[in-house]
Amino acid sequence: MFEIERVAQVESEVGESPRWDADEQALYWLDIWSNPTVYRLEPKTGTFQQWAPGVHVTGQARRQGGGFVFATRTGLYLWDERTGALQFLADPEAGNRPVRFNDGSADRQGRFWAGSTYADDQSRPEGSLYRLDRDGSLHTMAGGLACSNGLGWSPDSKTMYVTAQFAYELLAFDFDPATGEIANRRLFAKVPEAGGLPDGLTVDAEGCVWSAQWGGWCITRYDPDGRVERVLTLPIPNPTSCCFGGPDLTDLYVTTAWGWLTAEQRAAAPGCGDLWVVHTDIQGLPEPKFVG
Repeated sequence: MFEIERVAQVESEVGESPRWDADEQALYWLDIWSNPTVYRLEPKTGTFQQWAPGVHVTGQARRQGGGFVFATRTGLYLWDERTGALQFLADPEAGNRPVRFNDGSADRQGRFWAGSTYADDQSRPEGSLYRLDRDGSLHTMAGGLACSNGLGWSPDSKTMYVTAQFAYELLAFDFDPATGEIANRRLFAKVPEAGGLPDGLTVDAEGCVWSAQWGGWCITRYDPDGRVERVLTLPIPNPTSCCFGGPDLTDLYVTTAWGWLTAEQRAAAPGCGDLWVVHTDIQGLPEPKFVG
């Protein structure tokens, strides 16, 4: 049994997009809903910071030189928490509202990937997947996604995983690390509706995929063939995403949400919206940064 503990009482309406910065030994994550917020925690020292970035952020990755690349409701941006400087990059969905960006992650080659969703009815398969290259060029990589969500890559970077949240599907693509091209879209795992909506994900050093399941009170670990390897039960109903961190990358940080819960449901599950950590004996992979 793994030890689970609450490490930051932030009461995020919808906590999301945790990213471990190994250089700083710090975790960054977001609240993406009514009051968009960027959080930072150094677990060893307890140092905690938070910022209002001035844009409705929905996903993020750290930049190699410091600061962030953001997916937001109104496109892609660069932002520096040290200066507050915000730079707009692109919004390929600007003429396609109410489609907006959702989650985003960097690959190991320094590109940033972000998916979109039909905001008014997320079950509609009108989301797309985009790749932002290091030179700033933007490419549409896939469409027909019912709320593009969690993103991750196998340890050898030959497989990319994408959550199609409201289809209850985890998808896999063949991935070319050199070019960033994807091919052979296929079903990796189908989540039973009773198990909750698949949300954010991460991949460990053994090539297993950890998927947070909104409404399912759990994170499910799938082996590289898409079979359920274990189900990690949590004390909160709506985990939103997860990533490995800590000095040896064995601490699984879990973001959560209280949005859409009644007062009674929140009272029955203290810690909804807070940051949690699961101390495991399984090693994760270093979190990539955007090189742009």
